[in-house]
Amino acid sequence: MLSTLAAVRPKKRLFLGLMLAAEFLVALALYGIWRISYLGLENISEYLPAIVGAFLIFISTFSFGAVCNMVLAVKGLPTLKLLHRYSFALIRFLFPMAVRIGKVFGISRRQLEGSFVAVSNLIFMKSRIKVKANRLLVLAPHCLQLATCPHKITRDPNNCKRCGGCNIGDLVKLSEEMGFVFFVATGGTLARQVVINNRPQAVLAIACERDLMSGIQDVYPLPAVGVLNIRPNGPCYNTRVDMNEVKKVLSQIIQD
Repeated sequence: MLSTLAAVRPKKRLFLGLMLAAEFLVALALYGIWRISYLGLENISEYLPAIVGAFLIFISTFSFGAVCNMVLAVKGLPTLKLLHRYSFALIRFLFPMAVRIGKVFGISRRQLEGSFVAVSNLIFMKSRIKVKANRLLVLAPHCLQLATCPHKITRDPNNCKRCGGCNIGDLVKLSEEMGFVFFVATGGTLARQVVINNRPQAVLAIACERDLMSGIQDVYPLPAVGVLNIRPNGPCYNTRVDMNEVKKVLSQIIQD
């Protein structure tokens, strides 16, 4: 039943392709700015156009290299760790432009965010990150709890009575069996606070595309992997999660 409600798996090439397109447009814009300002720069100094041009070429090449670095990581090829640090900063800058380009081709923001999560997850898995269960933090959104449930679980998931009405009980039980730290967050602010307080070595987050994208970037360089929630009733209301998918991801992260 859950598999029929789950969204189609996002295509990783959407995000990478649109990011490269956005980078190309930025490079064109920088070239246009340089050409327009050429005479003015030359009036200041005959060397200034060349200096400014070299600087803009460096910026364009560096940012293009950061995107290509993600492509190499997805393919499982050697990458430059120096560029990893700047990848998310570049994504924050280029993503709005990538969204606009995507609209031209009928690609929604949600599809693009899902594609980013898929790319990030694949890079995470190819990095073969393994942590002890008690150093793994699993974060779930409060909308995973049944809306009619009277029990407050955002500060203490153990308040869950495990009635089976939602997946919170499943996750609490799994945390007891496997030993990972489990929290339910009401939003990004609380989620960041939980990460700071627990200081995990890795994070598994359950959320929608938008929240996963922002959350993965917020906790960097802490490694994070995302599992998309299922929204049979629309966003932020009585959502679900594929527990088989959660268990699969956990088995790949937790150190034996």
